[in-house]
Amino acid sequence: MLASPAMTAVATAAGIRCDHGPCCFWNEKGNKLRSRTKQSSFSRIASVSASASPLSTNLKTKELSRSQIYLEVLKAARERFTQEISFQSKDKDISLAKVLLYVAAEDEAFLALNRELDAEFLSKERRSASVSSDAQKCDSLDNMPMSGRTISQWLSELASIAKEVEAELISRDIGCHLVEVLEAVNVVFFGLKGFKRTPVPVDSKCSYLHSVLSSRCGSATLLSIIYIEVCRRLGLTIVGSRVGEDFLIWPQTGNPEELFKVTNGKSLFAIVNGRCVDDPKSRASDLTSNSLLGLEIASNRDIIGIALANLIRLHWKRASRLNHGLMLTTPLRLVDYASEKSNKFDNSNACVLRPQDLRLAIMASERLLILQPHNWALRRDHGMMLYYNKDYGEAVQELSICMAFAPEEEAEILEPFVEKLHLLRLEASWKSMGHNHLTVP
Repeated sequence: MLASPAMTAVATAAGIRCDHGPCCFWNEKGNKLRSRTKQSSFSRIASVSASASPLSTNLKTKELSRSQIYLEVLKAARERFTQEISFQSKDKDISLAKVLLYVAAEDEAFLALNRELDAEFLSKERRSASVSSDAQKCDSLDNMPMSGRTISQWLSELASIAKEVEAELISRDIGCHLVEVLEAVNVVFFGLKGFKRTPVPVDSKCSYLHSVLSSRCGSATLLSIIYIEVCRRLGLTIVGSRVGEDFLIWPQTGNPEELFKVTNGKSLFAIVNGRCVDDPKSRASDLTSNSLLGLEIASNRDIIGIALANLIRLHWKRASRLNHGLMLTTPLRLVDYASEKSNKFDNSNACVLRPQDLRLAIMASERLLILQPHNWALRRDHGMMLYYNKDYGEAVQELSICMAFAPEEEAEILEPFVEKLHLLRLEASWKSMGHNHLTVP
């Protein structure tokens, strides 16, 4: 894995996990030796930040202060996210917009922290007192700038769009009939504001709420979430459901036939949900007013989960772009092969991954695990990302937890891999202490 000194330092320490217990040490037979309390992820970043100081004392104070602010934003954003989606809250009270803006703020703070640490390392390497940084003014989560605006200002942008819809209704002298209100929403949303869907999002900006609000271009899921939030401010309830690979939305109505009535070549359902409705390869094209009523309505937590899963896929794809066809579970299939052929376990050094995107994928996975703590497949994938990031200790812990929830046949696949990871962790520990190479059988 290739990384700058700052990126290497930060890549293993950017997330918060609430479900990690003590860390365990293992001997070469896989027996537990002792345990210790796991160090906070943010504590590790803080120690890295403190050790990356430039030569100038005044500059050191200034730059460390900025780094510490980003650390506080990281922590506060995750705490707000966790609080908002807490199972103590009613699902209907969860704000999709707030949650996804907290996600964006945490990732933006992580990227900003990386830039700060890179600037500090560069300054130290060049022995210069001048540190060039493009950091924007920020002193807290509430003031964290994202595409030039704060969280509250982006929430106000949603309210502003809703007010434009109200103005459109007044100008047309339209009443409160559902179809007329939806038509007004579509005129403002897709016409005046120019929101449009990207077919296959490859730019991460298409998957963050503030970026989509700024550029008016984003993934179908993000556009649907913005549509839901705008309508919520108009007192109109929009529901959604996962249909195949698509997330579809429509208003709650006792007369779904009117959503499929074609006017000027398009139905309201097709306008709201885009080209997938007309694509014969999509399951969405088979929907009718009758089958619509049989779909399972997604909760707000479900919708957040869909958005986070999309982020994981996007960042993993970007992280592994130089390794065509590489999947998270690929190493699981290589364990038995390695044992049979060469008696050596091929570890993550064989892959060239982009550390920043890998860490962003891990952070999205951490959040999704807060929502779905008993999802064994998600926890397996999370453990595999930690393995690729060479966080062998945490990978062992996650995959061990996964084995407790996974079906028996899946646990049997994971077991030999976890045993090898115990040894990789021990080998990494020996190397850090300057000992000779430890052969992993």
